[in-house]
Amino acid sequence: MLVTYLEASRDLCETDSILFGGALAVCRIIGAKLSTAERTTGQSSAITAWRTRIEERIAKALIGRLICFRSGNTRARIVRTVRMAFGQTNVSLSQPDIMQKLTERIDDLNQRIAAWG
Repeated sequence: MLVTYLEASRDLCETDSILFGGALAVCRIIGAKLSTAERTTGQSSAITAWRTRIEERIAKALIGRLICFRSGNTRARIVRTVRMAFGQTNVSLSQPDIMQKLTERIDDLNQRIAAWG
């Protein structure tokens, strides 16, 4: 019965749901106990978990480099990272208020990490 549904599935999330449903049905038939606590939030949380971990790692590295730049470190790698952090905005590193913008960006990243936590 699963073959029919699996052949018609369009993506990995749908395949995951079909397989989970099949496994749940088998567990009910044989009377096995199954904890569904991990699945209560739905599939979007499974995708969000790995994405959140990756984004958190990137943000932590970015925060460290922004703090290094703010403290006076102007090595090429640090400057390149700071330019990348402000790449989508019209902020230039030669602006007089760059330290204020750095502080705001660091605070924004820290708040994102706190929200992910």
